[in-house]
Amino acid sequence: MQPLPPPESPSGHGAPGGPPAPGAVEPGQRRGAGEERGRAEARPVVDLHRLLSTLDEQLLSVVTAPRGLDVAVRDVVILDPDDDPEPRPGDLALVVGARGRAAARLVRIAGRAGAAAVAVKPPGGGRPPGGAGRGGWEEGERAALRRAAEEAGVALLAVPPAARWERLEELARSVLLDALLADSDLEPARDGLTGDLVGPGTAGHPEPDDLFALAQTVAGLTGGLVSIEDTSSHVLAYSRSAGETDAVDELRRLSILGRQGPERYLAMLRAWGVYRRLREGEEVVRVEAHRELGIRARLAVGVHAGGRQLGTIWVQEGTRPLSPTSDRVLLGAARVVALHLVRRRSGLALSARWNEDLLAGVLEGRLPAAEVLARIGVAPGGPGCVVAFTLPGAPQPARDPDRAAEPMLGRTEIEWERAETLRVIALHAAAYRRRALVTVLGVRLYVLLPDLPRHGGQAAAVGWTREVVAEARRHGPVVRAAVGAVIVEPDGIRASRAEADRVLDALAADGGAGGPAPGGGAGPEVAVLDDVRTRVLMRELLGLLAERPGLRDPGTAALLRRDAERSGVLVESLAAYLDHHGDVRPAAEALHVHPNTLRYRVRRAAETAGLDLDDPDQRLLVHLQLRLARSGLADGPA
Repeated sequence: MQPLPPPESPSGHGAPGGPPAPGAVEPGQRRGAGEERGRAEARPVVDLHRLLSTLDEQLLSVVTAPRGLDVAVRDVVILDPDDDPEPRPGDLALVVGARGRAAARLVRIAGRAGAAAVAVKPPGGGRPPGGAGRGGWEEGERAALRRAAEEAGVALLAVPPAARWERLEELARSVLLDALLADSDLEPARDGLTGDLVGPGTAGHPEPDDLFALAQTVAGLTGGLVSIEDTSSHVLAYSRSAGETDAVDELRRLSILGRQGPERYLAMLRAWGVYRRLREGEEVVRVEAHRELGIRARLAVGVHAGGRQLGTIWVQEGTRPLSPTSDRVLLGAARVVALHLVRRRSGLALSARWNEDLLAGVLEGRLPAAEVLARIGVAPGGPGCVVAFTLPGAPQPARDPDRAAEPMLGRTEIEWERAETLRVIALHAAAYRRRALVTVLGVRLYVLLPDLPRHGGQAAAVGWTREVVAEARRHGPVVRAAVGAVIVEPDGIRASRAEADRVLDALAADGGAGGPAPGGGAGPEVAVLDDVRTRVLMRELLGLLAERPGLRDPGTAALLRRDAERSGVLVESLAAYLDHHGDVRPAAEALHVHPNTLRYRVRRAAETAGLDLDDPDQRLLVHLQLRLARSGLADGPA
């Protein structure tokens, strides 16, 4: 179904009008909770904290929450005083037909039924004149409803007077739907839309990924305020406005509330051909600011799949200029969002983890590489490689106040950091190569980059990887990356991954992301095998020594045990002496001791281990054994 012409826009940025999203309330029609009885009982679960944090105070604010914000939200229902309301446990009940104090009866009914929360608008059409409380509420009205909610044990949420109920319902359902998609294990769809839908998805990982999380990531990478809309201009998801409230212009505010933007501005967008350009392809379109209309500058990109437009991503400029890399970020975001929108259109038929499972299956040897590459449309014989990234393994300090204040929504900090790192890398991978695949195995993230240049393919991959690592560092914890060998045959994908793992193992042995390299200084953040070949080979040699205790000298093992038991200094002294090729003075300086002290310790160590340090073979063997002890590869003293 091709998009309709834009002039008849009901809301948002003026894109085509169309039927309401599934589950929306049509004008003049209200649905009672009893009509939901036929739905399947397997419903998604999102805690109220996450729902509120995702939708932001632009649509919902907490008046009271007697059971806290950890209560489970399972569904969204409409309560109308003219119906016989039958809310269920876990419902978010939207009180459409009554405002203010008049909604108290429905609040009590919802509380007795175990509803998670009740959303109510203030009385009248807006802020009453004089003596009004927050959001148009008279304090008496607010107190009466608060009392009813607390007596019923249900959270009471305030809805802005200008918000459209159908828009609030759509967005709340969107959060629930994304939670369900993140847990779905259904088979891939074959609906004609999925032909272009290969590339980095971001689901199937420790934290549920959804359009709201993607919008927030894009906002962080661009420095703007993001909204994701379908072709009917329904806002599907948007970024929070924390710290940027004053920068939200009228068009964004009205779009989120479900209202139409200024018609004069929408007419200009049509006259400038903005909608036509968004329909025609992946071009990132810039729309200049119009201060006289209260409209700030914007970037926009169409979301496409199978030759059809599925939606649009808009980025409004905030209090500072957008990032210079915003165009590239938006291109990647459009390709990732396309996966989410097709899953919705396909009735959950496209697995949230399909693309991730394809690459994981190849890397683990469960799927034939040639068949997978053919499935995603990669031409045979084209150069490609695997890039491996470390995922955050320890908490990192927040980089900016907005991020520091962001709620964790029940996740550990490490899980949050990993999910954010995954989204950043997936967006950049999609922008760089449409058919790139991304997956997570253990604590590493892998990207398959196909269609590299035939000459200089690895250099191109390294350049891209450096940009991604730098971007990740600006927005989160430091990560490291290793670029595997460039291969042209599908069966070489696992070998490319193995090489990347070898390099990353060596980098991790240097102290982890940002840790020191041997000899001091920081190790590289991005490397190929040629950069660290000596470290890779030494680590693998020590690994063989760890696996075969019979190759180790018993005297050196006794020295290691003795030093460990007595917290001695003989081992570190002997190691420094050998590291400096027997030159006492620099070795002593490294340990901050007198050269004579070091000579004494080395002599004691040699006597304890029964070593002849004039014998080059013994020196080599003991040096390797001491390196093994420092590497952590051996169980117990080496």
